[in-house]
Amino acid sequence: MAENTRKRTPRRRGVRIALFGLAGLVLVGAGLGGVAYWKLNGNIHGVDISGQLGTARPPASTGGAFNLLLLGSDSRSGSNGELAGGDTGDSARSDTAMVVHVNQAHTAASVVSIPRDTLVARPACTGSDGKQTAAARSAMFNSAYEVGGPACAVKTAEQLTGMRMDHFVEVDFAGFAAMIDAIGGVDVTTTVPIDDEDSGLRLDPGSHHLGGRQALAFVRTRHGIGDGSDLGRIELQKEMVRAMLGRIGSLGLASNPVAMWKLGDKLTGALTTDSDLASVNALVGLAQTLKKIGPDQLTMVTLPVAYAVSDPNRVVPKTPDAQQLWAALRTDGAVPESVLQDQPTNPVQTSPSDAATGDWSGIPTGAPSASASATARATAVDGGAE
Repeated sequence: MAENTRKRTPRRRGVRIALFGLAGLVLVGAGLGGVAYWKLNGNIHGVDISGQLGTARPPASTGGAFNLLLLGSDSRSGSNGELAGGDTGDSARSDTAMVVHVNQAHTAASVVSIPRDTLVARPACTGSDGKQTAAARSAMFNSAYEVGGPACAVKTAEQLTGMRMDHFVEVDFAGFAAMIDAIGGVDVTTTVPIDDEDSGLRLDPGSHHLGGRQALAFVRTRHGIGDGSDLGRIELQKEMVRAMLGRIGSLGLASNPVAMWKLGDKLTGALTTDSDLASVNALVGLAQTLKKIGPDQLTMVTLPVAYAVSDPNRVVPKTPDAQQLWAALRTDGAVPESVLQDQPTNPVQTSPSDAATGDWSGIPTGAPSASASATARATAVDGGAE
């Protein structure tokens, strides 16, 4: 993925949907008590990830550093179906996935977005219903959630990165749209025109005020920008998070208990977490841990990927860049300069590398075969339903 400048400015880095929910809880945590506390506590849905995965995992983080897996689900259940359109039956996939590494001093974080159609070696998983799913040598990353729920997504991320996912947070379509409406909408700026028939979003270049539905369309748009892949959508989501953080910071929630309650209710209702985080106290405690980390202390990158030899509509982690990235985070290091240099500066510039070297978890990597058509290239990382 080419870049015109050597390094992206800190302001152009940010976290996406779920991290916003965590940060927002700092603002709503103070002063909650009695009925309000129990109402918000009851909103949060917890999943016993540790119980399902057992002990066969990377070692727990030490020294204060920790990792979170943040997911955006494409479930169409309940109110999600009316908002999102399309049909995934009774299943759901993790259409937004990121690994967040918080350093030992809790003063900086590195955020790695994993394109949903990245081919990975998916481990054998046991779903919350007890159903067994066999390991797959080459499967899309977002399929792990579909076949085995949050625990399988966590297990797949741990195998990919070699790092323990100490926590898990998920937000769905309806929860995201509700959060945006709760803060009165957001102002976003796009440097490119957007015309996506699937998401229904049409925007001219420039600044726009978006409500919940339009904001959801914005973070889901991919066909109307760049090469039509998930990589362009990731860049739009970065812009959305900058807008959300800016908006919530301007609301003056500390002096507005009505607005504080409204936002807290929407935030907690939007989240599914691991069982250790499934309380207001735990979430506020985590958010307090992150309070020193603002936009200038965030480094956000997309996992370096290349077209898959086996399918030009899929990507694989690019070697050696991907291995170097995970190795740096495992030792609490910074994102390598080579990875920073390879990041896009706007959604139009997003495109996987033409070639990768070596192998990743047994998955062949490299340039597409000569027979791969330009049309296939243009729809890389397509992934089927929105």
